[in-house]
Amino acid sequence: MVNALIKLDENTNKVLNIVKAQLGLKDKSEAIKFVVKSYVKEKPRQMEKINEKLATAIASEKSLAKTWLNKQEDKAWKNL
Repeated sequence: MVNALIKLDENTNKVLNIVKAQLGLKDKSEAIKFVVKSYVKEKPRQMEKINEKLATAIASEKSLAKTWLNKQEDKAWKNL
C-alpha cells in the first residue's frame, strides 16, 4: 500500500465526505478507493486504451532511442 499526501479542492472534499457518509466508510481513503473502483468498472475500455498506449510508448522508447540518441541527431538539433 502507498501512503500519499494529496491536495483536494473544496468540491472534491465535499463529494468524498458524502460518499464516505452514505456508504458508512471509515475514512476518505476508502471513499477514494470506492470512487476509483466505480470509475474503472464503468470505463473498462478506456482503461484498456490507456494500457495499450502505455505499452506502445514503452515499446517505442528503445526503438526511438536507437534512432535519436546519436551524435548526428545531436548535431542536427543543436541550433533549435
